[in-house]
Amino acid sequence: MTDLLVIVQSDAGGNFKVPPVTIVAGLPLVRRLVLAAERAGVQRILVLTSDADEARRLLQGTAALVTASGEPLPQLPPGRMVLLAGTVLFQAAWLRALFELPIERDRLYAEASSVGVIDADDPHEVLSGGAGGLAVPDVFAAVARVRPVVPRTFPQDGRFVLGGLQDCRRAEDWLLRGLIKETEGFMSRHVERRISLAISRRLASSSITPNAMTLVSVGVGLLGAPFFLSSVPAYQLAGALLFLLHSILDGCDGELARLKFQESRWGGVLDFWGDNVVHAAVFMCMGVGWSLAAQAAWPLILGGAAVAGTLLSAGFVYWHTMHEQEKPGPLFTSVSKGGRSWLSQMADALARRDFIYLVVLLSAAGKADWFLALAGIGAPIFFLVLLAAAATEARREGRLV
Repeated sequence: MTDLLVIVQSDAGGNFKVPPVTIVAGLPLVRRLVLAAERAGVQRILVLTSDADEARRLLQGTAALVTASGEPLPQLPPGRMVLLAGTVLFQAAWLRALFELPIERDRLYAEASSVGVIDADDPHEVLSGGAGGLAVPDVFAAVARVRPVVPRTFPQDGRFVLGGLQDCRRAEDWLLRGLIKETEGFMSRHVERRISLAISRRLASSSITPNAMTLVSVGVGLLGAPFFLSSVPAYQLAGALLFLLHSILDGCDGELARLKFQESRWGGVLDFWGDNVVHAAVFMCMGVGWSLAAQAAWPLILGGAAVAGTLLSAGFVYWHTMHEQEKPGPLFTSVSKGGRSWLSQMADALARRDFIYLVVLLSAAGKADWFLALAGIGAPIFFLVLLAAAATEARREGRLV
């Protein structure tokens, strides 16, 4: 049995309520729908439209099949079929739920003029009366001639229905909100994400790639590090603000990647290590700056401990949770594989970057060295917490680390 998504990309009479070429968050609408379905794991996607040439142009590089009015339907194997209006944006989990929905065979479960689900032995027979870019109700009506139709209300969460071009901005807002990760810290969620999402919205229609955005973010962070070589509050504050800007821009690369379906393992690795290199550079410059101000070598020990703890922790997290990960989505989501123990939860909380705001406050008073004192002790302890959390997970799973 094979899953099939059928996207009906026009209204009655072949007119488009929202044309497939309409740009929504940097991508043509029909391309966004097909890429979202592919990301959800759907192997077969059929687009019914009144303008096949345009649809094929917009869908170059995807596996979607396109059928227009007067064209024969392609050969379709039996299986679960989801019929979807071309104005319904969706999240992967919502679409997967439709393919897993328990239903009776050879009955069409339909909601108004937007969504339908059927298990069909002969999808060609089911669709033959509705091909050609008709509206979803026309397709449902064609199905009703050969199969029973059962009215059904599907979950509202996880989808957004475009009623017209006037809804495109609200649709983009909905897509952007879906990019916020559950593991975000308080300040990151309520301050940084508001700024980074606004930037990502404007960058979505540009040619800037997620990896290019990562390099920009790392460059800004490294530019800020040398400011901590000084004990002057103005210089330290400038470095702290660049450090904060790095953190904000660091969110944009992942947002762009998920928004435009350009996620890659290489991009995730570049993002993860770039972020940790910036942290190490900032801590190193803090240690050197404090050593110069105190005319002593001992602050270098704290700086070295902070750098060592940061890089050891990053290396362990990469080896333990990331180096074999192949699933789509963000490469780094947690410092542990399971995240079930209280140690894992504490480590995840400590890994959040809300500490940057403390750097800003202390730097404004010329006291960045106070933060280094905390980091010089805290970073090695954090590494030990990671080891303990991994050992706890190993014991629970009955294996050795």
